[in-house]
This record gives sequence, structure tokens and C-alpha cells, in this order.
Amino acid sequence: MTRSRQLLPAVVFLSSLLLLVSVATAAAAAEDTNAAVLAASHDLLRSSCSSTRYPELCVSAIASHPSLLSSLSTHKQVIEASINQTLRAVQSTYGNVQAVAQKPDLTPREKVAVADCIQTLGDTIDELRETYGDLQAYPTKKPITEQADDINVLLSAAITNQETCMDGFSYDEAEKELRKEFEGGVLNVKNMCSNVLAMACNMTDTHMAMERRGHENSFKGRRLLMGEDALDKYPRWLSAADRRLLQAPSVSADVTVAADGSGDYTTVSAAVAAAPEKSSRRYVIRIKAGVYKENVEVPKKKTNLMFYGDGRRTTIITGSRNVVDGSTTFRSATVAAVGNGFLARGIRFENTAGPSKHQAVALRVGSDLSAFYDCEMSAYQDTLYVHSLRQFFRSCYITGTVDFIFGNAAVVLQDCDIQPRRPNSGQRNMVTAQGRDDPNENTGIVIQECRISAASDLAPVQSSFPTYLGRPWKEYSRTVVMKSVIGDVVQPEGWYPWNGNFALDTLFYGEYQNTGAGAATGGRVTWKGFKVITSATEAGSYTLDNFVAGGSWVGNTGFPFKLGL
Repeated sequence: MTRSRQLLPAVVFLSSLLLLVSVATAAAAAEDTNAAVLAASHDLLRSSCSSTRYPELCVSAIASHPSLLSSLSTHKQVIEASINQTLRAVQSTYGNVQAVAQKPDLTPREKVAVADCIQTLGDTIDELRETYGDLQAYPTKKPITEQADDINVLLSAAITNQETCMDGFSYDEAEKELRKEFEGGVLNVKNMCSNVLAMACNMTDTHMAMERRGHENSFKGRRLLMGEDALDKYPRWLSAADRRLLQAPSVSADVTVAADGSGDYTTVSAAVAAAPEKSSRRYVIRIKAGVYKENVEVPKKKTNLMFYGDGRRTTIITGSRNVVDGSTTFRSATVAAVGNGFLARGIRFENTAGPSKHQAVALRVGSDLSAFYDCEMSAYQDTLYVHSLRQFFRSCYITGTVDFIFGNAAVVLQDCDIQPRRPNSGQRNMVTAQGRDDPNENTGIVIQECRISAASDLAPVQSSFPTYLGRPWKEYSRTVVMKSVIGDVVQPEGWYPWNGNFALDTLFYGEYQNTGAGAATGGRVTWKGFKVITSATEAGSYTLDNFVAGGSWVGNTGFPFKLGL
């Protein structure tokens, strides 16, 4: 017994020692496993980020959070994690901008510019959250092609919003100094959005290539199912109810606006304010003939609204906000349509500030899946601001001087009359100034089967005021003019530089089968980014069916349209 008692401590010691060795071995194995997981996740992260424009930022945004990094096992998870990190960056910048807004010594325009940033950063938060939701459902929510379009256009809008914020501080040196207080944060957000977009494009392009290898071309398949007659009717993005609504000689409205007091409201703004929020059904605001001197905004929460006028010559919404008098370009719009699914028919949108007031917008559109039929947009510089997301214009009249169709939406204009007018002495007319700033964005301006000619005040003196099809506002500016009648008002060079050689190699300006005295391409610019398109297949990629989310949503508006060439 005595000897056994003497051996007991030794046994206990050895057992404890073995336990410690086991624990240490297990801990070492766990540590090795964790290290292996982190290494694999880090390799995955670097692989995903290799397709981006800012790969080091892409990696560091996630790698600085080991717990987040270790949870990644697929490319899709990397994109979702990047969106979450981008959201945190947006929210931080949003708070910084709100702090700047409290400064007591801001000028009136600085206050407006800061308010623009607060609005566009808020929109960015919404767009990133919506993208995250689409990614979580990917690829089961919709056909891959359509879902890829949805993701791309949302992220393109998020990038555009940061540009819009910064552009509001470009009018004098004092404003540029104020911008420096949060410029770094906004630029960081823009670059992070760019990275998410690049990774999303890499993922969806890969899946679409796999889909094409397993099936016939998806676009051709859908068109064949629709039948040939569908090409001359309505885009598929609009419902049958909306198609009937927009074709009908008269429309049953939810409310009526009449300047003479004979309706439910005397101002358009009052009718918009009373409209339901986040409506899933079409809500029609009839605007009777009259002149409505007001600035109207259809905010983000007012979805599926329609403005139905008595005709673009008789129903007129007019304003005169402009940059010279203290507005920003963004805020100068007489009408700003932001709520998704916005429609307008038979209305004139006008800014009467005049050519000496510089930027003065008649209509700004940031409404996804929006459409305009038989409307007029009339101003001078910056008439129609196709700001972001997906838009369609049919049988409209658009007139202006400098950059009078501009912005970074994915937009198609069909069967429109586009007329440059007489500018100030020494000015040149630019029909377009497209604002694509990232090569992965699916944005651009397409002018199809339109007529470009001098307005009545320019025609007698057009030799004194050179007119061009466009110039590159941003580095990857993209505009295509096809099967349109181009009058002799357009200079033989066709296009004009923005500043020196800026963007001449990175832009894309294309022309396809245009006619008219100004359509000859023999004397066009020789930029690397300009192309005379000769292939119907290539031109087809810029039709409504292919360029603007398959064009499927336009059919719901009831507006006439053409899907193909």
C-alpha cells in the first residue's frame, strides 16, 4: 500500500503531462487548420480581386478583418463581403458629409452641393443593399442575363453617385476647398464600388459563357419566342396593363392636376406629395393643359407614378434654376424623376434660364425602368440629364445647346427629334456628353432611328455655331448613333474632344447606317475610340433588346418601341 501511494503522484503527473501534450497537439493542429483556412481564404480573395481596377484596396478591405476573411470559401461570398465593407465606408462618409452640412458659414450653393452628396450617398446605400439581395438570390432569382444586368446597373449607379457628389463642388476654388474635407472618403467609396462591379461582372460573365455553351444564344432564343411582330410593338419591360394605358386615347387617372382649380390639385408637386409610397401598381397623375411654374421631384419612395399630360405643346412644367444663380447642375432640374418605374406622356419639361446661365436642366432622370413618350425637353446647356439606371425615350423632342443630352444611364432614344438650338456667341453645340467612368459599367447613350437637325433659331446661322454629336464627359464615355438621319448641322468631324487627349483612347463612339447630309463618315475623327460600325451583329448589341436589360421592361409602359434594328 505504501509503495502504491508513492506511485500515485507519478501516475497523476504522467497523465497530466500526456493531457497537456494532447491539448497542445490539438491546439497546434487547430492553429495549423486555422492558418490553412486563412491562407486558402486569402488566396481566394486575391484571386477574386485580381479582376478589379484597385486590387490592393479590394484585398485590404477584407484581409484586415481575419474573422471575415476566414468565412470566405466562394467568389460569391467575397463579393458579398466586399459589399458589406463598402456599405460601412459609405455610412462613414455619409456621417462626415452630414457634419460638414452643419457648418454655419456655407454659401447657398455649398449648402445645395452638400445636400446633393447626402442624397446621392443615401441612394448608394439603397443600391448596395439591393445588390446584396440580388446576389444572395443569384443565380435563381431570374435568368442569369437579366440578373447580371440588374446587378451591373445598380453598381454603375452607385459609382455615378460619387461622381455627382464631387461634381457639385466644381464651380469655384472655395467650393473645391470644402470638397477636400470628404473627397478622400467619397473617392474610396467610388473605388470600392468599382471593385465590387468588376468582381460581379467576372462572376456573371463566366456563368453566362457556361450557359451559352450549354444552350443556344439566350437573346436569340427570347426573340424567337416573341415572334417577329414584337419588334415593332412594345419592349418587354412594361406590363400589358401599362401598354394599354399608354396606347389609349384617354386614361383613367387617380388624381387630376389643373392650374385653373378644376382638378384635385393646382400644382404637380402637391399631387406627387399625396401619391402613395412604394406603390406596386401604376398611379396616374393627369396633368391638364396649362403652364405649371414649379420645380417637381418624384422622390425615391414614390414608385410607379405616371404623369399624363394633354400634349407636349399644352401641358408645360417650367422652371429656371441654374448654376449661375447658385444651384448645382443636379439640383437645377425643373423636374427630377427618381422613384423607380416612372412614366410620362404628353408633357413639356422646360428650363427657361437661357444660354448665359450655363447648366440649367429641364429634366433629370434617376428612375430605374422609366420611360417617356411624346414628351418635350427644352432648355439650353444640359437640357436632359439621363443621370443613372435604365431609361427609354420614344417620339420625344429634345432641344438645347451645350451637352444637352448628358449623364450615365443605360438609355435608348428612339424616333426622337433632336435639335441643337442657337447658343451664345462663341459657343459650340454638343448633342451628347456621356458620363461613363468605369469600363465595367453597362451604361451609355444610344440614339436609334432619330432625326438630328437644326432648330429654327439655329438653322439660318448654323455656320457660325459648330455642332457635334458629342464629347467625352468622363473617361469611358460611350455613345452610339445608328440608323438616324443626321442633318448638315453636324460638322464633318462628328465628335469633339473634351480637353486635349482626355478619353480619346478609352471612349467608345460608334455610328451605324446613318443617313442625311451630316452622316458621311469619311471626315470623322481618327480617335482610337471612334468606330464606324459595319456589322449588324455588333450594332444589335446596342438595341433596346440587348443594351437596356433585354428591353423586357419597356413593354409594360405601353409606349411604342422597337427591340431590334
